[in-house]
Amino acid sequence: MDQLALLFVLLLGALVSVPVGDRFGLPAPVLMTLLGIVLAVLDFVPNVDVPPDLILPLLLPPLLYAAVRRTSWRQFTANLRPIFLLAVALVFVTTVCVALVAHSIVPGLPVAAAVALGALVAPPDPVAATAVAGQLGLPRRLVSILEGEGLFNDVTAIVLYHVAIAAALSGSFSPGRAALDLVLSAVVAVAVGVALGWGANRLLDVLDDPTLQIGLTLLVPYASYVLAEELHGSGVLAVLTTALFLAEYANDPDDVMTRLAGYTFWDIVDTLVTGVAFGLIGLELHNAIRTASGRWGEMLGWAGVILAVVVVVRLVYLMPATWLTKRLHAKRDHDEDIPMSWRETVVMWWSGMRGVASVALALAIPLTTDDGSAFPDRDEIVFIAFGVIMGTLVLQGLTLPWLVKRLGVQADTEREKDFEKTLALRAAKAARRRLKEIEEVEELPEELSEQMMRRAFDIGVRISPDMGEEERREAHEHRVRRLKRVRRIQGEMLSAARHEVLSARSEPGADPEIVDRVLRHLDVRSLR
Repeated sequence: MDQLALLFVLLLGALVSVPVGDRFGLPAPVLMTLLGIVLAVLDFVPNVDVPPDLILPLLLPPLLYAAVRRTSWRQFTANLRPIFLLAVALVFVTTVCVALVAHSIVPGLPVAAAVALGALVAPPDPVAATAVAGQLGLPRRLVSILEGEGLFNDVTAIVLYHVAIAAALSGSFSPGRAALDLVLSAVVAVAVGVALGWGANRLLDVLDDPTLQIGLTLLVPYASYVLAEELHGSGVLAVLTTALFLAEYANDPDDVMTRLAGYTFWDIVDTLVTGVAFGLIGLELHNAIRTASGRWGEMLGWAGVILAVVVVVRLVYLMPATWLTKRLHAKRDHDEDIPMSWRETVVMWWSGMRGVASVALALAIPLTTDDGSAFPDRDEIVFIAFGVIMGTLVLQGLTLPWLVKRLGVQADTEREKDFEKTLALRAAKAARRRLKEIEEVEELPEELSEQMMRRAFDIGVRISPDMGEEERREAHEHRVRRLKRVRRIQGEMLSAARHEVLSARSEPGADPEIVDRVLRHLDVRSLR
């Protein structure tokens, strides 16, 4: 098997792991990690030959962009305090604790190298948190906090990592310079993200074609990441800023084709890239195996201790952090549903899985220092890092669904239905208002006006069939039955039309492009 065949195996696994995970109630990323581990121990499977410095630029931008598409700037600001406590403060605390313990148990491990180890295992993976939390039906506020933590903690961790690596290479460290680097990195990233977001938004208006617009959204995250890194900013934060800007300002309510195609495209990208990313984590196990070189007992002991530190520090930190968040929330004037119960705190603690970023940073540790000597204890750092990554991904990832079910931490489905019903009612009222505005300008026949008024109501009914409870119940139920019948008949008519058009594709002299264009019109009509 060569590298290309291995890539296709991972891509196929990414698709198959989704239904298998749904069938057995297991997160697809964890299944892909297990698949990678199995492939790594097979003799005929080659070692992965991906330069470490390309792992983050290739995998993170599309994954971060896809994750941000599912959220909004409003959700981030609503959860700003808990996200800050987790994404910034907890990363610092975890880095310090891991560095102190590692420096004391690993003989001869310098402080700078220990800090680098702490920084690379400190941030929970944004992809793992988003993928796992999204499949378990967790409360929206908890998912938002986990997503925010996963998306922003890499910024802090990567800066700390680079500072520690620089200190280990040169033998000198300046706390003031480190703090300045962190601030400058964030400022440059935000500036790049806003600038590219604004430019991409303008270019989307020029590219008046769904295919070109979606192609641009694929290029923008990479451009944002690379440009920010070239300017010594945080590529992760730049991608987040760009994605949030576009999510806030680049939505045209009437651009139906681009929106529908965009959802499908990014769902595919998210599924495939996530699968490949976690498959690579499992495949990189051979690096850890090679570094052990007969010292399994000793190095497994170190990895187990650091894994325990990472897990325990998160729990010990979350308890006062949750209490503080509740106290701060109690002083707010509005009733944003942010405070978490102890059950949600436990779920949040057990959701701290490490992943793609930690693997890339571990593999990117230089082989030598500035004076040409070997980087201190590089093999030990890589092995410990992989121990923590595998331990959190496999142990926590496989048991998290059971824990969520055991604690009964689930989204409030009734509240979600009520909100959906409220939106349906607002949509119907907006349609009615627009109809009245049209009637003031145009003179509509009474029969047409009544028909349009019923259709305005039906807009809401299609979204939420229970919307009509406040209206006349009997008339509502009659309209729902009639609407279902009309949609069924119309669906069968459109199906016959699609079959007829599609059969013309194989007829002599038929232009397949014209056939496909007509078929797209029928497909869009079927969605209405």
